[in-house]
This record gives sequence, C-alpha cells and structure tokens, in this order.
Amino acid sequence: MKKHLLYPIVILMIAALTACNMPAAATGTPPLSNNAAQTAIVQTVEARLTAAALTQAAAAPPVTNTPLITNTPLPPTVTATPAPPAATSTPLVLPTATQICDQAQFITDVTIPDGTTFSPGDTFTKTWRIKNIGTCSWTPSYTLFFASGTAMNGPSTIALTGNVNPGQSVDISINLTAPSTPNEYTGYWKLRNASGLAFTSMYVKINVGGGGVFAVNHVNFIVSGACGSFHIKASVATNGAGTVTYHWIRSDGATDTATHDPLVFTAADTQTVATDWFVSASGHFWMDIYIDTPNHQQFGRASFSCP
Repeated sequence: MKKHLLYPIVILMIAALTACNMPAAATGTPPLSNNAAQTAIVQTVEARLTAAALTQAAAAPPVTNTPLITNTPLPPTVTATPAPPAATSTPLVLPTATQICDQAQFITDVTIPDGTTFSPGDTFTKTWRIKNIGTCSWTPSYTLFFASGTAMNGPSTIALTGNVNPGQSVDISINLTAPSTPNEYTGYWKLRNASGLAFTSMYVKINVGGGGVFAVNHVNFIVSGACGSFHIKASVATNGAGTVTYHWIRSDGATDTATHDPLVFTAADTQTVATDWFVSASGHFWMDIYIDTPNHQQFGRASFSCP
C-alpha cells in the first residue's frame, strides 16, 4: 500500500519541478521564486503524506500488544497416598486351662478291692487314696458322706482329720459291716466342701457269701523310732479261722523278698507283725503290707519322714 501512495507523490514532484522552468503565464499573480516554489512543493508533499498517513491510520485496525502465549507444561499432578496405619503389636492370647477350686483324683483302693468276699456280718475298713488336684486346700470342714447304694452300717458323714493342700494325697477310711444276706453290694460315697457342694465320688463293692469265707478285714499301723531307724508294726485282723501270708512294700521301690512265718488264726482275731527300716536320708517315706493269702490285696500305709 505504501508503494501505491508513493508513485503519485513522485509524479507530482516532477511536475512541479518542470513547471518551475517553464515561462510564467501572463496573469495578475506574480511568479514564485525558486525558493518559494520549492517550499510550496514541499508543503504540498508533506500535506499529502500527512493525509495519507491519517487515512492509513484510520483504515488500519488498532494494534494491541498481545502477549506471546507459550505452551508451558503443567507440573504433574501428585496424588497424596495416605500412609498405612502404624502397625500395632497385639499380644497373642492363648487359651488357658480352666482352674477348679475343688477337684479330686482317685489314686487306688488301699484296702478292700472291688469284689472282696465277706461272710455275713463281717466288719472291715475300707480305705481310698485320693489326690487334691484342685486349687483350694481341703480342711477338716470337708466331709465324706454316704450318697446311695448300701450303707453297710457305715457312718452318714466323716470329717477329714487335717488339711490336704493342692498336690497332696490323703487316705480316707470308713468302718463298715457286711450285710447279713449273701449277695453283691455296692455303697457310694462322696466328698463335699465346707459349703456342702459335692465334687468327687467313690464306692465300695463287696460280695457276701454263705459264710465260712476267710479273709483279712483290715490292717492298722503304728510307727515308732526316729530318722535313722524306724520301727513299723502292722495289726492284721481277720473274720475267722485261717492262714495269712504277707510281704512288705517300701516307698523306695524295694520289695520284701524275705520269707515270713504265716499268721495262723483259729478264729476271728488280730495279730501283729513288725519290721524295721534304717533310713536317714532327708525326705518322706512310707511302708505298706501286702496280704498274699487269702486276699491278694495291699492294705494300709505307714508314713514317716526325715528332716
């Protein structure tokens, strides 16, 4: 567009210069001097240039300074990941065995094993050995009582003679009488605590014959002496006439192999046998007697100790 405007301007300037060299016309206006003519031409050119510039400025849209837009990459989006919960140490809880205050374990029939035969009216002593496997001590307030079956003339209740701590064993004895009629008889007994709650059961089972069945009814022990030399006496009672053979059993595992003279009974009676044990080691000891004939049964226990 600038070139198109420049061409007319140049033509006008050439024409003006040419006119300056031509003879003036015969008019009333005096001719311009060369300087005046040049000045007029320049002013004319400037006026046209100004007009063209104004026209161009009016036609051209306004120019605004538009900032350069660049593609600036956005920072990556960071997603906050929650931290895992702190590990907690949970103790392992193991099941534990339920502890019971009053609980007993049957150990053995010390006397009168099941099925022992008696004659009608025979008296005998039944002894059970039981162990306290509970967590409470048994006191003399604990009693053995008749529960059911045949009482065999036994007491309705019998109190313990001392304390039995957890882990300890005790021999419980009752005096009974065989019924008068031949048959098989069973009596059930239970141990109860001071509150009257029964927690264990035991029984005695005997046969009553037609009479004349010889047997040992019971054995009682007496211990004398002191640590170093203990003397043990056993009183053996029978229900009639007959012969009794026996041997001793000790807590250290030793078995009596000596030959003892048999006990000969001409009627129901009691005879006494004795033995010695020379022991001085510290600890608790016991000695039993075993009736080989006629009962084939272990009776009683003598207990003693050294400090």
